[in-house]
Amino acid sequence: MNTDKKMRLGIISALHEEQQGLVEAMQGAVTRSHGMRVYTLGQLWNIDAVCVLSRLGKVAAAMTASLLVEKFGVTHIVFTGVAGSGDKLVKVGDIVVAEALLQHDMDARPLFPRFAVPLTGLQRFATDLALSEQLAGAAQDFLREDAQAVLDPLEIAQFNLQQPQVHRGLIASGDQFIGSAAHVNQLKADLPDLLAVEMEGAAVAQVCFELGVPFTIMRTVSDNANEEAAVDFMRFVHSVASRYAFGTIKRLCQRLAE
Repeated sequence: MNTDKKMRLGIISALHEEQQGLVEAMQGAVTRSHGMRVYTLGQLWNIDAVCVLSRLGKVAAAMTASLLVEKFGVTHIVFTGVAGSGDKLVKVGDIVVAEALLQHDMDARPLFPRFAVPLTGLQRFATDLALSEQLAGAAQDFLREDAQAVLDPLEIAQFNLQQPQVHRGLIASGDQFIGSAAHVNQLKADLPDLLAVEMEGAAVAQVCFELGVPFTIMRTVSDNANEEAAVDFMRFVHSVASRYAFGTIKRLCQRLAE
């Protein structure tokens, strides 16, 4: 992918473990503190980049994305983290690359339709097609060529990661950890094309839409958004999702630098 030489890629994650290794991989890294966040600027595989942790939730993610653009001059944003499955075909260890994002807890009826973000006219915010194509390709290459080598065989067996897949479609965000089958089943009934649920992506999507910044979002599926969702969650984030994120971002940067 040929990109403008002035491209600066903002990389956001909610948790430290979801960005593990990226800061250490940066060349010429310098840190800047602003708004209770630490931004690390440098080169990642020949791409000018800024890494930052947003913390959990839509407000935290929106503030982080806004500052990346307005204060640190990023031209493109990628969010990487974990999510709960929103579809029976989306398994733990799969990757979902968003094509669109929606706030499942946005409901201003009767003033506006359910899920519509007031005064934008939109329920769903589309990701940048070209950037998402590159991210999905990077994720597929990582799963096919790297994943088995960088994961512990015990984790592969524990989480049944023998044949992880990349999916593309709708991700829904809300300020709730979805931990019941009834809740996710209701969301699926309301949003039949739903693939995954999380807590930040749609907020980043709205900021990027309003600021005119291309963005893409990758989520490693850590659980089935049911009563077992919290079991081994942090273990999965640390030992699986962090390696997914590092390997996929590395491949994405290499693609963007070509």
